[in-house]
Amino acid sequence: MGLNGVNSGGMCGRYILKSTPQAIRDVFGYPEQPNMPAQYNIAPTMPISVVRNWEHRRQYALMRWGLMPSWVKDPRDFTLLINARGETAAEKPSFKHAMKYRRCLIPADGFYEWKTDGGRKRPYAMMARHGGPMAFAGLWETWMGPNGEEVDTAAIVTTQASRDITHIHHRMPVVIQPGEYEAWIDCLNVDVRDAGVLMRAAPEGFFECVEVSTAVNKVANDTPDLLTAITDAQREAEAPVAKVAVKRVVKAKVEEDSGQGSLF
Repeated sequence: MGLNGVNSGGMCGRYILKSTPQAIRDVFGYPEQPNMPAQYNIAPTMPISVVRNWEHRRQYALMRWGLMPSWVKDPRDFTLLINARGETAAEKPSFKHAMKYRRCLIPADGFYEWKTDGGRKRPYAMMARHGGPMAFAGLWETWMGPNGEEVDTAAIVTTQASRDITHIHHRMPVVIQPGEYEAWIDCLNVDVRDAGVLMRAAPEGFFECVEVSTAVNKVANDTPDLLTAITDAQREAEAPVAKVAVKRVVKAKVEEDSGQGSLF
C-alpha cells in the first residue's frame, strides 16, 4: 500500500522511538521483553510498537501503522487511516468501535511536522523535553482477510496543537500522561465520554522544536542525525534553484514532496 495513508486527523505522518527497550518497558509496565531497534523515521505501513489491555493486563504488540476497520472487504479499495481526529473519533464509522473497545498507547520519543515556508515544506523535529518515552493516544483494529489471515492495525489520535506549536502546524498527537495510561486503555471500565476527557494537547513547553534537514523526507533515511538542527549552509544547499527549465522545476517539486507530501 506504499505510503498512501489518509491523514484524517491532520497530523502526524512521521514519528520517533529511540529509547532503549528497557526504558520503554519501565515506563509502560508490560511483561514482554521486545528487542526493538531505535527508529528515527517511522512512517505509515511500518510495524509500530503498541501497548494495550489484553486479558486484563498490559501487553506489548506490533501493529501496522494505518488503521483498517474490520468491516473492510478488500484492502486494495481502502486507504489506511494513519490518524484519527480526537474531536470526532467517537462518531466516525471508521473509529467509533475502536474508540469504545480498542484504545491503546503508542510509545514515542517525538514526531516530525512540516511547516510551509515560502512555498516549501520545512521539517521540524518535536522532541519531549524530559528526554524519555511518552505515550501517544492510539486506536487499533484487527482486520480479517478472506482466507482467515488477521492483521492488527493502529492509528494515532490527534488534537489541536498547543499554542507554542501552532506556528509550525495546527495539529499534534494526543499525549496521554503517565497517571492516565490505565484509564485510556481500560475500555471495560472507562467509557468513551470519560476517555474523551484525556484527549488534549500536551502542555506548552512539553516539546522542544528544532528545524531539521529535508533528509527526513526519504523513508530510507533512519539515523540519529535526522534529529540534528539544520545549519545555514544545509538550508541554503537544500533550497531549490530559482532559474531552471520548467520540466526540471516540476521534477524538483515531486522529489521534494516524495515520502511525506501525500501525508499532510
